[in-house]
Amino acid sequence: MKRKTLLLASCAAIVSATAATAADAIIVAEPEPVEYVRVCDAYGAGFFYIPGTETCLKVSGYVRYDIRGGDDAYTGAERDTWSKRSRATLRFDARSETELGTLRSFVQTFIQFTNGSTASFLPHGYIELGGFRIGATDSQFTSWTNYAGDLINDDVVAYGPYSDAPTNQANYTFKGGNGFSAMFGLEQGSDGDFGYSDEELEKIYVIDDYMPHLVGGLKLEQDWGSIAAVAAYDALDESWAGKARIDMEFTEAISAFLMGGWQSDWDSNIGVNSYYANWEGDYALWAGFAAKLSDKATLNGQVAYEEYGNISAALNVRYKLVPGFDVIPEISYTSYNDDRGDPIEGRLRLQRNF
Repeated sequence: MKRKTLLLASCAAIVSATAATAADAIIVAEPEPVEYVRVCDAYGAGFFYIPGTETCLKVSGYVRYDIRGGDDAYTGAERDTWSKRSRATLRFDARSETELGTLRSFVQTFIQFTNGSTASFLPHGYIELGGFRIGATDSQFTSWTNYAGDLINDDVVAYGPYSDAPTNQANYTFKGGNGFSAMFGLEQGSDGDFGYSDEELEKIYVIDDYMPHLVGGLKLEQDWGSIAAVAAYDALDESWAGKARIDMEFTEAISAFLMGGWQSDWDSNIGVNSYYANWEGDYALWAGFAAKLSDKATLNGQVAYEEYGNISAALNVRYKLVPGFDVIPEISYTSYNDDRGDPIEGRLRLQRNF
């Protein structure tokens, strides 16, 4: 009986010791607290803190499907079938605060499939700090005056290089009080497609020595709208170009703009002979409007004229079918002062933004 009692007591002691050891092991192996993603509201909607850092990141982009029919508005060529393009783009916007101001890096990529052919390129990839910007993006000659109207075919009469013709650049923007800002930059140029061969483009638009293209601008933004002016020196062509634009906000639903461009040395025998002033003629004019028809629909229109005698007009409706999804039907007409004729083109764009 004593032996049985002793055996039971020993088993109980072993079990207790094992349980205590297991409990200790559980306590030691307790996981670290999980760090959840935090919203960063310092730079607007969509930003979040990268876990473990004080850097805010925003990921956005769109998927787009374009259908074109009729004549080509840019060349006048007659189409025998539909022209279609699918494009996907991603944007990465990273920002953080430093003793020198906001440090920002921005990247945007394009991947597109056009009529059976795939292409990809980097239209934007730059760093900003304390008003300075370095990297590749649209020329400030184009972006400083905010492109043109909210049309798909807004650049049939071209107003400067952008998108598939970005440029490496280094510039500085000063922002003062009362909506005033000023900018000055150095640019390399681009060999983007302006309708010429690669050899001609490299010869005409990309610098071939240590003298860069120069660009500078002034801007005033107020509640009623804005006034902007930009000037550029093409170091390769040794010519000047300039643009000025005024925007007016008439009501919360109606706005309009007027923009004019001038270049110093256009030659009709060469065609587009300046990286900046890629319109035909010494001067060009653009005018447009936007009218909000409802919470979902906005009517946009634009007319443009260049001294060579070409006239372009376009009209569309941007309809927000559901949040994040736009349907944009558009019609455009161009009257060319040469054998390109008077093309009429219809377009339909379906775009999902995120």
